Order: sequence, then C-alpha cells, then structure tokens
Amino acid sequence: MFFYLAKIGWFLLQPLVAVIAIAALGWIAMRLGFGRLGGAMTLLAAVILVLVSLSPLGLLMTAALENRFPRPDVMPENVAGIIVLGGSFDTRVARTRGVVELNEAADRVTTALALARMYPEATLLFSGGVAAAFSDDVPETQSAEAFYLSMGLDPNRLKLDARARDTFENAKYSLELADPQPGETWLLVTSAYHMPRAVGCFRTVGFDVMPYPVDYRTPGGAEVWRPSTATTRNLEKVHFALREYLGLAAYWFAGRIGSLVPAPKESPAT
Repeated sequence: MFFYLAKIGWFLLQPLVAVIAIAALGWIAMRLGFGRLGGAMTLLAAVILVLVSLSPLGLLMTAALENRFPRPDVMPENVAGIIVLGGSFDTRVARTRGVVELNEAADRVTTALALARMYPEATLLFSGGVAAAFSDDVPETQSAEAFYLSMGLDPNRLKLDARARDTFENAKYSLELADPQPGETWLLVTSAYHMPRAVGCFRTVGFDVMPYPVDYRTPGGAEVWRPSTATTRNLEKVHFALREYLGLAAYWFAGRIGSLVPAPKESPAT
C-alpha cells in the first residue's frame, strides 16, 4: 500500500502538475464568478513556474542533500561487497527495444563497476526490481545483468535483487542477499541526493554500510548560486529535490528511517 500511495502522491505534487492544477483551479474559479480568487491562483501558478525555472532554487535544494554524505577520505583496504541501487536503466526502452539503455543516473552502475575492478574479490550486488506501479514493466536487474556481463564482470561475483520496488526494499533485500558478517565492509553506491534516505533505510534494517555517493547534479562552491540558462534543467533540479524531500518525510513518518534527514555517524571521541 505504501508503494502505491507514494506513486500517486508524487504524481500530484510534482512541480509541473502542481502548477497546472493551480492554474486550472484558478480558471475554474473565474468561470464560476470568483474573479479575485481565480486571478490570485493564476498569479501564484505563474510565480511558482518562474521561481522553479529561472532561479537557483533547485540547485540549492539538491546541493543540501548531495553534501550530506561526503565520499570516504580514505578507502578501506578490503571490501566484501559493493551494493548499487537501481535507477540507472530505462526499463521501458529495454522492454520495447530489446537494448540496454542507461539514463542520467548511469554513474551508479559505472562507478560500481570501477569499484568492482578496484576490489577484485568483492561481490557486486545490484538491487532494483519493477518500479512502475500501474503498468507492465521488467525489473532493472535484467538490464544490470546484461550490462555487467558485457563489461566482463565475473558472473560469480554478481548478485541480483529483482524484488525491491523502493529504497526501503532495496535495504531489506540487500541485507538478505549480502548476509554481511562482522567486520566486513560493504560500500553503498547511489546518487548523492538520494544517499540520506538510502543510508537511513539500511540503518533501519540493521545493515551498516559505507556510503559512496555518485551522480552529482550540482556544482560545488559559489557556482551553486548560478542557475542554468536551460530552464528545463532548473525545473528538473526542483523536481528531483522535492521528490527526495517528500520521500524523506514519508519514510520518517512511516518509521522506515530513524531521522528526518539522516546524517553521517559521529566519530567516537578519542
């Protein structure tokens, strides 16, 4: 039920749908004789559209998430496994064209492959099932398996979780497949903006992982204040950031993560 409610809720709350809905309600209000209310709603829709398309709002929202978990300063000597979360493959293209198609989050799978070559004894665990809620689709593991084997990865090192439909299930089923032993180090690879929610879920199921964020969407330093000249890119940043903040709130409310915005653990006092 949580999975389907989340899909429906996000469809209604995503920025462009919200702008269209507000503008439509404004038009209806004016047709019904509520001119002042209708005008105010139409103006609100226009202001929101300008804000998300022309300002650095999306960059700032995304950067706050991406900066939450930095990459490790020093990489461990030994790594038992590398967990990469789904979201890198376009399964609709794969299903209808019969090809492996990477999307804008391709860094997740390519960086995981580089890490697998850095640690040749490590298991590579890919977690990603069918994310579509109301249409037929195929699990991401089909594309992931084809991709990694085509890149020369030993199939004996690859574990695939095709059951997970969301981040919490990524954590739950990864724990079952990995069966981590005391003292082992497991890297978690996902998009930087998604890492707080992912780490929170892994902590909830009792899987201690080392975050390795990838797929950065924002520049560092003062550049974060300069929006793109392509308005669709600014809108896209707001879209993904808002989805992630709503996801954090929903997961926290449902008890799937222990804090609203999970943070790195503090180092023990010496």
